[in-house]
Amino acid sequence: MGLVSSLSVAATADLTSALDLATGTVPLQVRHAVNLSSGTGAGQADKVFSDRRTLAASATEDLDLAGVLLDAFGAAITFARIKGLIIKAAVGNTNNVVVGAAATNTWATLLGATHTITLRPGAALCVMADATDATGYAVTAGSGDLLKVANSGAGTSVTYDIVLIGASA
Repeated sequence: MGLVSSLSVAATADLTSALDLATGTVPLQVRHAVNLSSGTGAGQADKVFSDRRTLAASATEDLDLAGVLLDAFGAAITFARIKGLIIKAAVGNTNNVVVGAAATNTWATLLGATHTITLRPGAALCVMADATDATGYAVTAGSGDLLKVANSGAGTSVTYDIVLIGASA
């Protein structure tokens, strides 16, 4: 089974200012794209996990990146490296989605052992390794493989979408 994947992020902005005799404009365009062929080396990935998940009020979950997640065909996935990560909080959430800092076996190569990122309703996080990077974000089975996702508050559930693309070796 092969995997071909593409990740991209782009930002465009036009800053304008009225001057005495003209209007100045500074256009900005930044785009980063990574195309990954099937495999486990630089510029390659062979595993993908995607899901829409819901956490009850004040709930947390630890996503085990090495051996517990299932792919779209129901096969267990063991990531050795993550090459791309996208997490998007649902627009309709009332509470925030908090990512990072599991109690034990934290997947620390992305955020460190204690840091988190807060995704407000509708916000998204996108991280991708460059195509020339063979390592990406290492996953260590049994000691560094848990990605914690939490609902920031009481009262309502939160929903988020997640996509993980990576390599098994």
